[in-house]
Amino acid sequence: MDPRTAGSDESISQKVASELKLRKGSLKGVRIIKRSIDARQRNVMVNLKVRAYINEPLGSEHLVPPIAYNPVGSSAKVAIVVGAGPGGLFAALRLIELGVKPIVLERGKNVVDRRVDVASISREGIVDPDSNYCFGEGGAGAYSDGKLYTRSKKRGSVQRILGIFHQHGAKEDILIDAHPHIGSDKLPHIIENMRHTIENCGGEVHFGCRVTGLRIADGAVTGVDCADGREFAGPVILATGHSARDVYEMLNAKGISLEAKGIAVGVRLEHPQHIIDEIQYHNPGGRGEYLPAAEYSFVTQVDGRGVYSFCMCPGGIVVPAASAPGQLVVNGMSPSNRGTYWSNSGMVVEIRPEDIPADYEQFGELRVMRFQEALERKCFEQAGNSQVAGAQRMKDFVEGKPSRLIPPSSFAPGLQPSRLDQWLPPFIGDRLRKGFKVFGRQARGFLCNEAIVIGVETRTSSPVRIPRDRESYAHVQLQSLYPCGEGAGYAGGIVSSAIDGERCAEALAAQLQ
Repeated sequence: MDPRTAGSDESISQKVASELKLRKGSLKGVRIIKRSIDARQRNVMVNLKVRAYINEPLGSEHLVPPIAYNPVGSSAKVAIVVGAGPGGLFAALRLIELGVKPIVLERGKNVVDRRVDVASISREGIVDPDSNYCFGEGGAGAYSDGKLYTRSKKRGSVQRILGIFHQHGAKEDILIDAHPHIGSDKLPHIIENMRHTIENCGGEVHFGCRVTGLRIADGAVTGVDCADGREFAGPVILATGHSARDVYEMLNAKGISLEAKGIAVGVRLEHPQHIIDEIQYHNPGGRGEYLPAAEYSFVTQVDGRGVYSFCMCPGGIVVPAASAPGQLVVNGMSPSNRGTYWSNSGMVVEIRPEDIPADYEQFGELRVMRFQEALERKCFEQAGNSQVAGAQRMKDFVEGKPSRLIPPSSFAPGLQPSRLDQWLPPFIGDRLRKGFKVFGRQARGFLCNEAIVIGVETRTSSPVRIPRDRESYAHVQLQSLYPCGEGAGYAGGIVSSAIDGERCAEALAAQLQ
């Protein structure tokens, strides 16, 4: 139906009654089950799947039944969960379902106190290595958007994961929309509710507890050591996220098997949102009153490698996402209303381990990580050792021209003109330029100088995989160690990490049986 009709319950009901040729008064209400936008043609349509209540009262049944979390007593078996991102939190909740007491160890702060450290990156250029956009309760997703769209439907029930988010405070819209989104302003409260569920059921959550070592006996992990001297015993789910470089270094130093893994590296591209609305909705007037801020997705192949948009944030902002001093990394996020003046997305180039320059071969399985780290340091240096990021107008970047003035941006620390076309490694920059030309042909008006590229976007996924057995989910070398989620190289976002956390919890609980 047209967006205006889909914009209110009353007009949807009238449309349903007309389509079904119902007698007046017989339709008692409708409930939306699925919703998506079809903008492929000039006339944009909203696709709705609804449940009609004919001669019966409007139902209040749950789209996804809530889960009962029962207390785990003091006699329950114990499991250690390292990391309180989506992988760790959903692993802990699943352990409780299975009667196992989780002890969650998080290096950063709780999701509320963490806000101060996140803000200090923008305001003062100070990066706390244990509390930032990547580390702390909620992980990298807590303050970088809360997008819940995933293609990982074969790994487990996406709807179950969305249901758990809804059970802990997310709007029912996430169960309905084709591209569900919570928003960086709403997600922290939901994460806090999940922690309360864990604690109310007898689980433990410890903040400021950075794991520095594994305890190993007879080929099995028996517990962990923390930086503050605390020790915890039990099998371990390792859900540390894609930026925990010290964990990879610790594992590597112990001779624990790791694998170099491909990542994607590029820039954060920011447009005024009205340009994207005009392009995607085929309308010079933009999205109008009834359509949301438009999204886009681009992908092409350039010289044998993928070039694509990543983590598109309509009505969002660009944020500084370094996880240690001396780094400059950018990311994007959107509030729940997606109401800012700008849109942004990562525009990245696929990088495989064999693409890494020979200088990094000395680092073995950590070579992709070392390259990633070096590029972030270079970006920081290009910015005068600050968080004021280098930027270039999009068309200037493609044409190899300097940008003397940078348009207004959402990036709070500020931007300065920089020749990204010159200092980005050629195997990244050249492919980006060619990719932008392709996207500009596919969407007229997309390649423009009102848009800016901001460097660098590097934290798209983990540069290391921690190999595990396909059936047992345990590490290939160590029993009772369950590498989990994005940091272990087995997920790529909030929902897929949550699904992987649940699978690891089930495998660990089965081992304890």
